[in-house]
Amino acid sequence: MGRKVTLATCSLNQWALDFEGNLERILKSVEIAKTKGAKYRLGPELEICGYGCADHYYESDTLLHSFEVLRKLLESPVTQDIICDVGMPIMHHNVRYNCRVIFLNRKVLLIRPKMTLANVGVHRELRWFSPWNQTRQVEEYFLPRMIQEVTGQETVPFGDCVLSTKDTCIGSEVCEELWSPNSPHINMSLDGVEIFTNGSASHHELRKANQRVNLVTSATTKCGGIYLYANQRGCDGDRVYYDGCAMIGINGDTVAQGAQFSLEDVEVITATLDLEDVRSYRGEECHPHLATGLKPCHRVKVDFSLSSSGDIFLPTHEPIDWSYHTDGSNAPLDKFPYEDNEVRTVLMLINLPLVMPQAGFLLPLSGGVDSSSTACIVYSMCVQICRAVDVGNSQVLADVRRVVGDEAYSPKDPKELCGRIFTTCYMSSENSSTDTRNRAQELASQIGSINIDLAVKGILGIFSAVTGMFPKFRVNGGSHRENLALQNVQARVRMVLAYLFAQLCLWARGKPGGLLVLGNAYYVNYDCSSADINPIGGVSKTDLKSFLSYCVDKYQLTALRGRTWG
Repeated sequence: MGRKVTLATCSLNQWALDFEGNLERILKSVEIAKTKGAKYRLGPELEICGYGCADHYYESDTLLHSFEVLRKLLESPVTQDIICDVGMPIMHHNVRYNCRVIFLNRKVLLIRPKMTLANVGVHRELRWFSPWNQTRQVEEYFLPRMIQEVTGQETVPFGDCVLSTKDTCIGSEVCEELWSPNSPHINMSLDGVEIFTNGSASHHELRKANQRVNLVTSATTKCGGIYLYANQRGCDGDRVYYDGCAMIGINGDTVAQGAQFSLEDVEVITATLDLEDVRSYRGEECHPHLATGLKPCHRVKVDFSLSSSGDIFLPTHEPIDWSYHTDGSNAPLDKFPYEDNEVRTVLMLINLPLVMPQAGFLLPLSGGVDSSSTACIVYSMCVQICRAVDVGNSQVLADVRRVVGDEAYSPKDPKELCGRIFTTCYMSSENSSTDTRNRAQELASQIGSINIDLAVKGILGIFSAVTGMFPKFRVNGGSHRENLALQNVQARVRMVLAYLFAQLCLWARGKPGGLLVLGNAYYVNYDCSSADINPIGGVSKTDLKSFLSYCVDKYQLTALRGRTWG
């Protein structure tokens, strides 16, 4: 009797409300999974509509279009003879749930709603969804008519249930549930579930990758079993970046790893694993703990096998060491994950012009730590784009051509591309130091230099005409209040001028479009941190200084060499 199974999980670049595009990428991932011999395909959380729909979840059209995509998936010949596990929003008894829908051969097998919602940090799932609080409870869900026409089913199981094939048992977790102190995989394993799946939309944070790996490894170390983890990739039109990191583990080991960052829209990883390894591990390591008084999982039976009688000759995947980025997510917490942060921010910047009709970026470049770091990240973005074009990524090339407005354009090198899509301006005043001025001029190969003295003096002239007082900087005998107010005026004037130049500098050059303004982590309300994007976010000054030193060596940016950052 067969006992080896080939399973597939994936990272997809799904966009919020891009139903047709999301459908295309889901079908492509299923096709790749089948080509690799997989009988089960797992996708990211809410992949049909895209995770970042926000208040569009309130609109009935979002649910309607999600079911329209599900219908097309059910009808497609690509999805036949493979169990497909997709994510979408569903309303049950007038309550909206974040769900997994598992189907096979034009039949919906079960719908599993999310039980623990993410509602901390950038997540607000409780705003749009309700958790399924009925542990081990299953109800009937009446399928929409458009789905009934395809499946011939009127109702399907909806709730906390698992899928029982002819050779194994599969249970679902959804993103946040893996991070919960009472994760569902614990009780599922005690009831004999052997394969755990997790469709996730986990955004990138510094050093977060090794937290995910540790959670998956810990889950299968203590419980035994196979764990499939899928994740979203890209921006999704939201304010965060999803970094992929799909993985497959078994009995405490990782056997397959997807890329943490990539420009590819679809990445599918597979692993062939022996179910007997799970059973042997549990028999040896977990046997005293498997007895449980909990109510058994509701099993939905399906006449389908993940294995076959001839699979005894299939080689199984061996354990691998997780490969992190250089000085990346596995670095000690006192070190900055240079490459981890760099690539995440780079790919986020690459995605943004695709959802905003802009022709590049503008940065008020001061020559300080913050703006220099942002400039290095943009240059790194150009390096990544050129590499993708060099290896034949036609989608990246098409996106670049659209951004620059030239259908025949091909980037020659990172520096040339940077000159096409990145504009910097040094906004000096009579109080700007020679050191920062020189540093900015050296760092930017071609720099637009703007002097803001006239604007600052004009504003102070208005103040003086009204009050009869003219404030001075501290070095000229002014008080602390005067000094702070003048510094803030300079910063806010820079913001106004940054947006003026972002909107009109391409017009002045006879080119179409505008630019996205890149900001820095300053702390003056409505200064040039009030930008379209703040690539460095809340990264500390200490980490940024280390990052700049890293860029000196990696990109040979001599303007940064030998600098003592204040």
